[in-house]
This record gives sequence, structure tokens and C-alpha cells, in this order.
Amino acid sequence: MRTVAGLPAASPAVVAHAAGDLRIDNIPLPSPAPDEAVVEIAYGGICGSDLHYWLHGAAGESVLKAPMVLGHEIVGTVIRAAADGSGPAEGAPVAVHPGTPGPGDGPDFARYPEDRPNLSPGCTYLGSAAQFPHTDGAFSRYVNLPSRMLRVLPAGLDLKTAALIEPASVAWHAVARAGDVRGKTVLVVGCGPIGTLAVAVLKRAGAGRIVATDLHRKPLDIARAVGADEVLEASDAEALAEVEADVVIESSGSHHGLATAIKATVRGGKVVMVGLLPSGPQPVLISLAITRELELLGSFRFNDEIDQVIGALADGSLFVDPVVTHVLPLERGLEAFETARNSAESGKVLLDFAGAEPARPIRG
Repeated sequence: MRTVAGLPAASPAVVAHAAGDLRIDNIPLPSPAPDEAVVEIAYGGICGSDLHYWLHGAAGESVLKAPMVLGHEIVGTVIRAAADGSGPAEGAPVAVHPGTPGPGDGPDFARYPEDRPNLSPGCTYLGSAAQFPHTDGAFSRYVNLPSRMLRVLPAGLDLKTAALIEPASVAWHAVARAGDVRGKTVLVVGCGPIGTLAVAVLKRAGAGRIVATDLHRKPLDIARAVGADEVLEASDAEALAEVEADVVIESSGSHHGLATAIKATVRGGKVVMVGLLPSGPQPVLISLAITRELELLGSFRFNDEIDQVIGALADGSLFVDPVVTHVLPLERGLEAFETARNSAESGKVLLDFAGAEPARPIRG
């Protein structure tokens, strides 16, 4: 294996080996392909899918079959530009679009709308076990990434704020699925990081009244800080039923949250389902959705919305800073995952990769 001149042969990384088996390992840092840049990661946000791989060995239908580096919410600095001349120059701060669209194999896997590459069945995603061999993520001090994934960040955009670009793009895509929300009443069900980022996106998009609900007080406080006009505890079923939302963003990822969403939507309204429910049959109030002629809209990842998010963060029109509640160094990575797991006390938890030394064996 050839290594990168001036860099160590290995890099500390967060690796899921199996359910309940998360480690900080040293992984090889090979020489990059001609179209790959070497990026020094500054921050990585812990996503719900990262937690699922750690806790359950699977995220939805994607099941771990081999150890996999986690992480797709990442920002950093290019320290070796791609040899073929594509992509950002050395020294450029960058965010990462972690998806690579692809049609899949065979005629049965090729049908999807060409203008929605996020739905392509052969799409790979950093830190995803959807395909085998798995697609390693980028929770590593150094990582080789295709230059097409990299987005140069505007001068003055703080890297800690920029670490929210990927999840904010997911929220932006979900809000866009609802259409024009200007002047409308919108309910956000579930105020984890995606839910609170959806609140921020809705605020920027001109929603007339934004109501947020969650089981816990801390997420509701964050939702209020980024633009919610009202917050309701999830146990207040009567108040939720009276919201009469034109649009609901369901980001809890539970059938209880989906039931709340359907009950709270006005006749002829829309429910955007961005929270990923567990695989298999789920109880749904489908009769109520039918008789109210609700539109139930799925929302999965994002496409080019990342560029709009970067612009909105740079010009200050998208305010997301309160969503980040904890920043921990890589050597405390297992503690960071435990913190992110506690949704009652945390929003987005970031790993700080700066200064990370070669890993000692750490497991959890």
C-alpha cells in the first residue's frame, strides 16, 4: 500500500464492528486516486444512522456485515488537492455531499425519476451499509474523498456551524417536498437535530406559524431558539389535535409521531415523512388520512439543496447555531455517542478531530 507523503500511514477513526461494538481504531491511509483529495476532518456530526449502526448493527434495511467507518456529516480542509486538477485547491475549507447516485444492477433496479438522483437504487452514501462491500464513512482524522463530493465554504463561515450543512440539507429537502409554506401553519413533530433544523428552514422560508412538539424540554428549547413560535409537549394530545396544520414535518421516526402528524393536519393538508421508521409493517391511521385527503409525502436525503444551504448559512438567513449542544474530542468518541443517544439532553453532538493522535484501542 502506498501512503501519502508527509502524512501518517494510518489515521484514527470511529468504526462500528457490530451491534454494541464501537471502536476507535487506526485505519490505513492509502494514496488517493487521481480524482480524490485528502481532507483533514475538523468536525463530524453524529447522525441517527450512526447511532443505529452502533446500537443495533443496522439502520433500517441496511445491515452491518463487516466493520465500517461511520460518519457522513463532516467538514474539513483540503491538504492534498486531487491530482487530476479537479475540485478544490489545497487549503480550501470544504463541506461534503456524501451521496453518489447510481442506477443499480439489472433492469428491475433502473427505474427512478432522473431529476431525483437521491432515489437511485444504486446510490451509495458515506458510512452506509446499504451496499456490500459497505461504503466507509469519514469519521477519521484524514480521509480521501472524490473531488465531486466537496463544496468549498465561503470565507467567514465557521466550521462548527458548517458541520450542520449535511443534516440541514436533509431538512431543506423535506421542507421543499411540502411546496410553498409562506404564511402557512406548520407543525414539526420530533425536535431532534433534523426537526430543529426543519424549524430553522421553515422560519427562513416564511412559514406563518411554526409549532414544534417533542417528548422532552431540551429539544423544545432548541426549537424555540431557532424559530418556533409555539412549542407543545408530545403528551398534550388535545392541544396537538387543535393545531390544524397545513403542513406537518414528521421527524420523530416513530408511528406515534406519525399518528400525531395525521391527527394534527387539516383536511387536504400535507404530511412530510422525513423521520425513518423501523423496517417492517407499522400501525398508521390510514383511514383518517384517506377521509381527510391528506398527502403523505416521503422525504429521503437530498440532492443539490446542499448548495442552497451553504449560501443561506453564509448570508445569515439560516440560523442554526443553537442546534449544536456538545463538541467532544475524538478520544472521547464513545462518550460523544452516549451523549448523542440521550435525546432528552442533547441536540447535535459533534466530534472534534483536530489534534487527534493515533488511536489506542478503545471499545464500547
